[in-house]
This record gives sequence, C-alpha cells and structure tokens, in this order.
Amino acid sequence: MKRFAQIAAAVCSIALAGQAGAAVINYTDFSSVAGLTLNNNAAQVGNVLRVTPAGYYKSGSAFSTSTVSLASNASFSTFFQFRFTSPGGACDGQGCGADGLVFTVQTVGNNVGGAGSGIGYAGINHSVGIEFDTWNNGGGDHNSSNHIGIDINGNVNSTVLAEVTEADMNAGDIWNVWVDYDGSTNLLEARMNRSGVRPTNAILSLTRNLAADLGTTNAFVGFTSGTGAAFANHDILSWTLEDRFAPIGGGSNSVPEPGSLLLLGTGLALVRVMRKRIR
Repeated sequence: MKRFAQIAAAVCSIALAGQAGAAVINYTDFSSVAGLTLNNNAAQVGNVLRVTPAGYYKSGSAFSTSTVSLASNASFSTFFQFRFTSPGGACDGQGCGADGLVFTVQTVGNNVGGAGSGIGYAGINHSVGIEFDTWNNGGGDHNSSNHIGIDINGNVNSTVLAEVTEADMNAGDIWNVWVDYDGSTNLLEARMNRSGVRPTNAILSLTRNLAADLGTTNAFVGFTSGTGAAFANHDILSWTLEDRFAPIGGGSNSVPEPGSLLLLGTGLALVRVMRKRIR
C-alpha cells in the first residue's frame, strides 16, 4: 500500500512539474534587472524597465546578458506587459507620441539599432522583431500610427502588419502581449490586448524559418525602442519567456493544460483511495 501511495504522489509531482513549464526568463516586475544588459538610454525606473524615456532623439535596448538556447529550431513562447506614457513633441495627424517598442530576438550581440523611426531595431541583422509602432512613417507603415508588425533582419518596413484598433497605444494603458514561435511548423504568432485574457486568434501570423534568419538557435532576447521629434516613456512592466513552444496563459485566467489536469486528478484520486485503505 505504501508503494501505491508513493506512485500516486509521483504522478501528482509529474503533473505539477509539467504545469510549471520551463521559463528561462521571468520578471514579475523590474525591481531588479539582474541578468539584463541595458544599452544607451535604457534604465531601471522604480519597478519598470524604461527602454527609452520621454525625450527627443533617444534610443535604448535591454537584452538578456547571456544567450538563450532556443530548442527545436528556435522555438519560444513569451508574454510581457508594456505601457507608453507622457507622449509629447510632434504629432502626425493621428496622435502624439513616438516611436514605439520592438520585442527582439537577435544574435549579433547586446546592441541597439537606429533611433526615431528605427525604433532601436533598424540595422540589427540576423534578427526578428515584433514592433509596436506609434508613428506614421508613410507607406512602409501602411500610413498607420498605431500598429503591430513583424520585422526581419533590422528592416522596420514590416513583413506583415496589422492596425491596433482596440485603443491608442500612447494612451497610457497596460497592454498584454503573447508571442509564440513553433519551429516545427515555422509559424510565428502575436496576440495583444488590454484585458489580460489570452485571445484565441492571433492579430499577426507569419510562416517563416527563423532559425535560418538567425543562423543559430542561441540568441539574445529583449526589447528596443527609439524616439525622434516625438517621444514617450516606453516601459516594460513584466516579462516571461520559455525556450520552447509552450503558449503562456494570461493573468488569473491561466489554467493548466487538459492533459496536466487529467494526470493531476488521477494522482489525487489514487492518494485518496490509498489513504482510505490504510485507515
């Protein structure tokens, strides 16, 4: 009987371990920035990571100090929260504040690209970026000052782009973002909203071999930003990343996968049966 109880307990442990995942980066806030390299104007401000401050012609980046090994052909899943505040300077006819933020996976090193419309990403080769762009740079931005796009190899003319219609990203709201790349299918997807509940449908998707773009599966991961004649505070509030394809839930609405729940329930049932028998 003792042996059966041990087996049941082991089943519970396996289920919980599977539930826990394998987060290699996990910042619930940025009261500490240990493990990150901050470049140019990026700074820790209180418990947020301020990639660029609200000032003219700033650029900044924050990357993992060490490379992350992205298993299964560069697969990864990440969730982060950002907020843009104190927009100022020039306005583009659709709003004020610029230029936005780019979640970046890159292998050149811990660096920062061009400021202004470059959003701190322009010119970073062997990279993929998810841009959150708040300035209308004309045709390359589909004449939009509030959009999300997928950028490749330092080019800020996005390969695919979608208008963010939920709200103006410069309005000071907290935005939740999920980015997943499955190296087995080469599918890259991005989701975002203000509610914190992971959307069923992606706002952007692209089929592309990122391992070929990167040239390796060992990469620096982080964020870039830039300002020009317009500006805002571009802050990251929290960030989690897994070095595999393992889509992350959002906030209190996150639940274990059905397989984990079934395994966990089986283990708990076995424990209850064995306790009754022992009595």
